[in-house]
Amino acid sequence: MGLSIGQVAERTGLSVHALRFYEREGLLADPVRRESNGRRVYTEDDVDWLAMCIKFRSSGMPLDTIRRYTDLVRQGAGNEADRLELLRSHRAAVEAQIRDLENCLAVITHKVTIYEEHLADGTAYCLWVPPEQQTDPAAW
Repeated sequence: MGLSIGQVAERTGLSVHALRFYEREGLLADPVRRESNGRRVYTEDDVDWLAMCIKFRSSGMPLDTIRRYTDLVRQGAGNEADRLELLRSHRAAVEAQIRDLENCLAVITHKVTIYEEHLADGTAYCLWVPPEQQTDPAAW
């Protein structure tokens, strides 16, 4: 027995509209089976595939890249090196994004420390004056 579109939406966190979009855009590895009345019937494999696609999207993978990966998978054996290259390329992009976020986090952490110190010292008033009027450049 298969899963309805509502059940898949509930399990994946995608809306019914998003599931239809994924299908229309060719992002599912296998065509969704239809009952005689036209209702979509999903499999556990579809749910697993969608979970992977959700992770790809959450990591910033463009829809075109997911579509390319899906097309390669559909083609079957013989293009594993192409799939690997696509995944390696995206991994490098995610790693660069993580490095950027770590740099952002360092700046934010620095600012938190400054605010904590000034609040503890009772000198927080200087945090709200223009930088050119401050005597402590670390507070900027």
